[in-house]
Amino acid sequence: MMNNFPKVVIILSISILAACSTEKQSKQQKQVIQYDTIKVTATAYNSIEAQTKKGNPALAAWGDTLEPGMKAIAISRDFLKEDLLEHNSVVKIEGLDSTYTVLDKMNKRWTRKIDIYMGLDEEAARNWGKQEVELYIPVDTVEME
Repeated sequence: MMNNFPKVVIILSISILAACSTEKQSKQQKQVIQYDTIKVTATAYNSIEAQTKKGNPALAAWGDTLEPGMKAIAISRDFLKEDLLEHNSVVKIEGLDSTYTVLDKMNKRWTRKIDIYMGLDEEAARNWGKQEVELYIPVDTVEME
């Protein structure tokens, strides 16, 4: 019987770990994010001087340094005034798979507009063009049972 003791301890340990893992996983699966949606005009931009401030085209308005591959957007300032979005807000954009982080602000003349950062890929930005899309803003995380 003593020879089976290590096997029993190992089996019990694995069972406990599996149960804890399953419980944690099921808790994660029960969280649902609720979104508000806003119809916006979405364009795209690149970190090149012709499209941004002179000097350091990768430097965003809040001081973040944008790098190709980042999923970032610039927002019109009305979103800030209305407390809909702020620096580092994470949003989803209709038609795009990833989430995007608010890292830049647009010129004051724009309203209800976002600019999607596309690194140095000017062709991708041109292909995106100007589109009317839904912007999904997380407002709550709900536990579902």
